[in-house]
Amino acid sequence: MDFQKLIAYCRADLPAVMECLRQAVEIESPSDSKTGIDRLTRFFAHECKRRHGKVTFLEQRDCGAGLIAEFWGKTKGAHAARRASRIKPVLLLGHLDTVWPRGTLARMPFRIRNGRAYGPGILDMKAGIVIGLAAIRCLHTLGIEPASSVRLLLTSDEEVGSRAFRKKIEAEAKRARAVLVLEPAAEGGAMKTSRKGVGEFEIRVHGRASHAGINPERGVNAIAELARQLLRLDKFADPQRGITLNAGVIEGGTRPNVVPELARAVVDVRIRRLGDGERIERKMFGLKPIHPQARLEVKGGINRPPLERIRAIELYRKARALGRGLGFEVEEASTGGGSDGNFSAALGIPTLDGLGAVGDGAHAIHEHIVIRELPRRAALLAALVATL
Repeated sequence: MDFQKLIAYCRADLPAVMECLRQAVEIESPSDSKTGIDRLTRFFAHECKRRHGKVTFLEQRDCGAGLIAEFWGKTKGAHAARRASRIKPVLLLGHLDTVWPRGTLARMPFRIRNGRAYGPGILDMKAGIVIGLAAIRCLHTLGIEPASSVRLLLTSDEEVGSRAFRKKIEAEAKRARAVLVLEPAAEGGAMKTSRKGVGEFEIRVHGRASHAGINPERGVNAIAELARQLLRLDKFADPQRGITLNAGVIEGGTRPNVVPELARAVVDVRIRRLGDGERIERKMFGLKPIHPQARLEVKGGINRPPLERIRAIELYRKARALGRGLGFEVEEASTGGGSDGNFSAALGIPTLDGLGAVGDGAHAIHEHIVIRELPRRAALLAALVATL
């Protein structure tokens, strides 16, 4: 592979990449806006077709539509067809939704300043999708044909748990030989070779109301019971092993002079190993009341398994070698956040995350990407797709 030709093309293509990115950022697509996401889906469907992709819309009733686009699906000649039938496709994975509500563009418009581009969702992860499309156009233009087809899956509910698209993600992953996730890079442009699994539990305590001044002894204080249960949860955590629990929402009570009959907490759980999720679930669902007259309800579970490093390491080593060929170092990193790549990794499919843009401020007011890194990221992804 001619690395210099690859990087030169991606640099020359930067103005077109930036224009595509601007248009994508200016289509607001919060997870709860079906209209906005459907509009963005149509935009990227058009961009995929411009790059010779065969597009299928993935309509959803309760959230925005996604899409699957296939590139290099038709091969030339009988020998090539037989070869392609034996080789599973490479799956590029991304999401269309953002955490930013509609109207954010008014106070946080797309703008360029000091070599950085700003805007809601630009880092997480519209720039990653645009990088994927740039890599595909690079390979097409330079006449470089991958060994198999390449499939791009864009979902619409990643930021809210991927409930609508999880089965589709897993189905596409099972038919793929590798999954490349277009989420933003870690600090300094590092690939994400491991991600924690994510769980959410709701603990609801039922007590008994009474007058706090006249007959408090007749009541069962649900808030006090919940507080004791949360102290128990502290013992479930094992930060050195990567297990953390955080009670991020607590609600309960009605008035200061009423013994509260109801209290609830929502607890975030992070795990580094698949087996730890099963152990945490057993402990959470095994909680028993401390007050004999209180009653507990526990709902939820681990909704995103961890991406363990063993699923990423070979792909990372290949990406590192290709990066050196392109003239830069590619490091690796671990992160506590989850992505849709967690689902494919849990199925045993080689999965490498963090192939998207380099920047900072995901989900924050200063969200931005570093523009000069875009050609390198596109060239790296193109080289990886072409050589798998």
